[in-house]
Amino acid sequence: MQKIPLPTGIDDFKKLRSNNNYYIDKTILIEQVVETRSEVTLFTRPRRFGKSLNMSMLQNFFEIGTDPSLFNNLYISKNTNLCEKYLGKYPVIFISLKGIDADSYEKARAQLIRTLNREARKFQFLLESDKLTTIDKKLFLELLDRNMEEDAITSSLQELTELLEIHYSQKVIVLIDEYDVPLAKAHENGYYDKMVLLIRNLFGNALKTNTSLAFAVLTGCLRIAKESIFTGLNNFKVYSITNVQFDETFGFTDAEVKEMLHYYELDDKYEEVREWYDGYHFGKADIYCPWDVVNYCNDHLNNPDAEPENYWMNTSGNSIINHFIDSINEPDMLTKTELERLVNGKLVRKRVDKMITYNELYSTMDNLWSTLFMTGYLTQQGKESDGRYCLAIPNREIRNIITERILTLFRNEVKNDGKMAEKFCQALINQQPEKVEELLNAYLQKTISIRDTFVQKAFKENFYHGILLGILSYKNNWDVSSNRESGNGFSDILIETDDPEVGIVIEVKYTDDNGSPESDCKNALKQIETKNYAQALEQDGIRKILKYGIAFQMKKCCVKTQG
Repeated sequence: MQKIPLPTGIDDFKKLRSNNNYYIDKTILIEQVVETRSEVTLFTRPRRFGKSLNMSMLQNFFEIGTDPSLFNNLYISKNTNLCEKYLGKYPVIFISLKGIDADSYEKARAQLIRTLNREARKFQFLLESDKLTTIDKKLFLELLDRNMEEDAITSSLQELTELLEIHYSQKVIVLIDEYDVPLAKAHENGYYDKMVLLIRNLFGNALKTNTSLAFAVLTGCLRIAKESIFTGLNNFKVYSITNVQFDETFGFTDAEVKEMLHYYELDDKYEEVREWYDGYHFGKADIYCPWDVVNYCNDHLNNPDAEPENYWMNTSGNSIINHFIDSINEPDMLTKTELERLVNGKLVRKRVDKMITYNELYSTMDNLWSTLFMTGYLTQQGKESDGRYCLAIPNREIRNIITERILTLFRNEVKNDGKMAEKFCQALINQQPEKVEELLNAYLQKTISIRDTFVQKAFKENFYHGILLGILSYKNNWDVSSNRESGNGFSDILIETDDPEVGIVIEVKYTDDNGSPESDCKNALKQIETKNYAQALEQDGIRKILKYGIAFQMKKCCVKTQG
């Protein structure tokens, strides 16, 4: 039977429903928004957790002229009283600020103007309205001007609500998606104070003492309160990832993921999906990242043997995690012990400030812990009586992101320590396993160890495999191959040295706490022989092939050779 398509990359509710894409019903959010009915509501969630799609859903529900059939057979359609009162009954202004991404204030300001122009163009019928005066229509034309002055920008949303209320005789709903993106980009590019003032005045006029406003809903990654962006709002409610209310309306629950996997006949992938993309805790709910789950399903429908990917990482930069790892052992910052605890599946107990500013994100380690938590790199697994949260890495995807950054930092250190790297490579080619082991143990003291019993053995081996590749990258004139097909399988590392007669095969093992590194080294050497990993080097005409088995156990290693 033909399956309905997955909504990969679709955050437009109308498009998703009209195309009959697979949809996990989140329309209970509409009911909750109506019932709580704050004048201004802010939802803060990490990126790629369905904020934009939910905002589009709200727009399509409340907006005058909407298509009611979009909500057929969804949860909200069962609440007939609410639908009768609210479905298609309001003028709605909906702007997304996620596209405000510029390297200067002038460019960002121009992008904001275009965003406001675009929304105003939807209401050009106001120019023909017999309820608007000539002065009203002149005011509306200013909202279409690409050269708006500062005061016109900051008054634009408030004035548009006034004009819409006059035309419809109905107060207006305002939806602002990703409200804090302009602030994040301004912080990165050095025009933060100017952007804060612009956004503060824009929001202040639209959301505070605006008699034309029915209510407003905003989304973002962080709550920015200390800049007083929301000062003076008498009925302002924030729902963050720590709140129980709305905890299942952003992201997928375990039951929703199981249902999706079952529909696409991917039930056997459940454990893999859970390991990679579950682990977030919003309020009391266990949540999966929807972006990851949808992309995983889509890839596996096209290729059942596809490997899981770090989809979340690929959607934007990871400057936050870079700051985190780069701060190892700086005064008053991250310690290597804390990093090891996280990567090994343990908890760190930290206070979380939910209202830090973008200017303060990296100023202290406490702020950095808070930022990692609020943006989805860490999750909470409980709260101490003193108010500290028990923070942990949520899943394998985020652990991969962190360990890859650790390996990048390690590779940079290797480049700055060429003398030791040269000695290591020379010991390899001279077939001196004791020296290789001594130097490698010295390197291992510089990085973290992987010992989490919940982490698959293959992941641990891959981490130490990465360390070896980092050291070997020093030799620019060596051809180093990783997981290259050779013989009857894929060898961990094959090296064609600068001596055309000499090649090296390395098989990597990880030794569990109760295991024997020496025994694992012997098994690695046996695997090289059994699988004939040297074949690819032999086919390249290399006559002398050195074979190494290397077993890692946390920050120690054992090296054996033959050849």
